[in-house]
Amino acid sequence: MTSIKVPPLGESIVEAIVSRWLKHEGDAVAPGDTIVELETDKITVEVPSVTGGVLRRHHAKEGDVVKLDQLLADVDEKATGGRREEEGGRREPAAAPKPSTPTAAKEPVRVSPAAQRIAAETGADLSRVQGTGRGGVISKADLLEGSGAPRMAAVPPSSFLLPPSSGVRETREKMSTRRKRIAEHLLESQHATAHLTTFNEIDMSAVEAVRGRVKERIEKEQGVRLSFMPFFVKAVCAALRQFPTVNAQVDGDSIVYRHYVNIGIAVASEAGLVVPNVKDADGMGMLDIARAIVDVAKRARDGKLTMDDLSGGTFTITNGGVFGSLISTPIINFPQVGILGLHKIQERPVAVNGKVEIRPMMYVALSYDHRIIDGQLAVLFLIRIKELMEDPALLAID
Repeated sequence: MTSIKVPPLGESIVEAIVSRWLKHEGDAVAPGDTIVELETDKITVEVPSVTGGVLRRHHAKEGDVVKLDQLLADVDEKATGGRREEEGGRREPAAAPKPSTPTAAKEPVRVSPAAQRIAAETGADLSRVQGTGRGGVISKADLLEGSGAPRMAAVPPSSFLLPPSSGVRETREKMSTRRKRIAEHLLESQHATAHLTTFNEIDMSAVEAVRGRVKERIEKEQGVRLSFMPFFVKAVCAALRQFPTVNAQVDGDSIVYRHYVNIGIAVASEAGLVVPNVKDADGMGMLDIARAIVDVAKRARDGKLTMDDLSGGTFTITNGGVFGSLISTPIINFPQVGILGLHKIQERPVAVNGKVEIRPMMYVALSYDHRIIDGQLAVLFLIRIKELMEDPALLAID
């Protein structure tokens, strides 16, 4: 009998919730078959079978919280036969022939819980959506794309969508494991750091002009949609090289300086905020950064991030401007010591060479750990980013 246990879940993660059993007691399994999906505060982890045989017993139910290295299931590697899980969730004995009658029942549609909820709220016809998940499962992304509906940053619980005539005054919903872990992580950051924020504003005219000149050509020739984020990533990398303390980490009474830059990009996914990293961003060109950002953001929204995507970050950028935020104080992504908050670009009157002009302006905020970053250093770091963004030719020279 082979024991299937909770695998390593990533740095600082010690528990997960059993999201879905893909193999049931009595099912035949092959080496590498996914047996169960575990949900952590960051990603969904697929747990495979390390051997072939028959799954004899589940040691946890869907919804249970399980710890690192806890027993999940037993697989009898000496057993043969067992039930085979067919597409659509129906299980039949391996040796039994499939019915050939033309009146055989249609295979049921397999739908993720998130997609099921959206379908119930919007009335979408799931039979018309092609699932791209494992075994043809329809995901939230499949449903939104298949129905032509716009992508959403987050879908509120159905209890929040009750009409006024329902008579319901309030509802209570238990936090998901992921939401609880996000809350704990944010509180840890506030309690473990000397949290302070400094602000500045950036005239985005020059970057808008550069982007306006080249974006169509780049998209046509390179297949890359050039947003403002790669410009900020390049500027941050340059500023971090000049001020390496902002890229450091506190370890007890020591300061650990990292001689590489892994930029975390905060993404609002269906399950909550996640921060995948663009690894070694300081050694990448603008278009490579743009491709990497699009890639990690899409995989974050589709729930396909790996633990490697979410570990090893040295500095984070969060963009509340995509939701219309004008100014905010971002919370440090602990144990990092700095995070840059971007905001909405808004035309405002500003003084330029003694004249008032209307310019596209953006407020930026740097939250930092005052234990190792002094106020002067934080201000100079933010000013350096402002200089680079207002004269993007400097980014090319850098």
